[in-house]
Amino acid sequence: MRSPRGLLAISGYLAGRHAPAASVSTTGHHSLFFARAIQILAQPEPVRLQELSAPDSGILELRLERPEVKNAINWDVMRRLRSAIEKIQADAAAKVVLVASSVPGAFCAGADLKVWSCSERKLMGSSEVGEYARSLRSTFSSFEALPIPTIAVIEGAALGGGLELALSCDLRICGGNAELGLPETGLAIIPGAGGTQRLPRIVGRSRAKELIFTGRRCDAAEAVMMGLANYCVPAGEAYKKALDIAREITQKGPLGIRMAKKAINQGMEVADVSSALAVEGECYEQLLHTQDRLEALAAFAEKRKPVYTGK
Repeated sequence: MRSPRGLLAISGYLAGRHAPAASVSTTGHHSLFFARAIQILAQPEPVRLQELSAPDSGILELRLERPEVKNAINWDVMRRLRSAIEKIQADAAAKVVLVASSVPGAFCAGADLKVWSCSERKLMGSSEVGEYARSLRSTFSSFEALPIPTIAVIEGAALGGGLELALSCDLRICGGNAELGLPETGLAIIPGAGGTQRLPRIVGRSRAKELIFTGRRCDAAEAVMMGLANYCVPAGEAYKKALDIAREITQKGPLGIRMAKKAINQGMEVADVSSALAVEGECYEQLLHTQDRLEALAAFAEKRKPVYTGK
């Protein structure tokens, strides 16, 4: 990205070729151009992925930073989410992903179905909405398929597509100010990015139907009660709780964690317990002769070693 000085230099160069060197209108144009350049450069990236430093190496943080619309997901955010997912998949050292918001009072307000056309802002057409929903559904499925644990840190509103993003995570930690819901039926549509499938698998069919049919929102305490969230902590403390859990996970064998996630996820999708147990057995067998297991056994034996006191 060019610096403001570089952008201003380009502006001056073009003005020198196409306009008189000195005029009030040209000066005004330069000022407007420079102001817009500063505004563009000052805007944060709407999706930011970073690895935490030691002693938290292996913990990745995926942050949503689109405050003007409470992290609503548009095409640009979706593309950036896909890019972040690809980077996580390629990172062999990654152990846990925290999905959080940098916007106070909002995890994610859902889908941004508005697009800019020249100077006019308008709603997407039906075909555009359909394409958007398919892409978002695919993006969240890719996120759900990550081999490492993912934890949603929910402070404030997680609505529509925002809740569907959280549902694609393995764990959900809510601050006391969290508000969760799938309001799509109020717009005469249904949750289209996995909500109708992931929610009943998490809270049960009947409770999921009630939440989707009515479109009502629930608070953090109710979310924990129904199994939608793992923990409810005081507002502002969800990230700390999520980080504590992530630290616990990173102390375990990384391959064991990956295989545990695979066994649970794949086992839940097969038709019968016998097939699910076969999935578990396959995952278990793959871990028996790994370096991770040998190191874990050695560490366990060291802890159990009797201490000689000299008596």
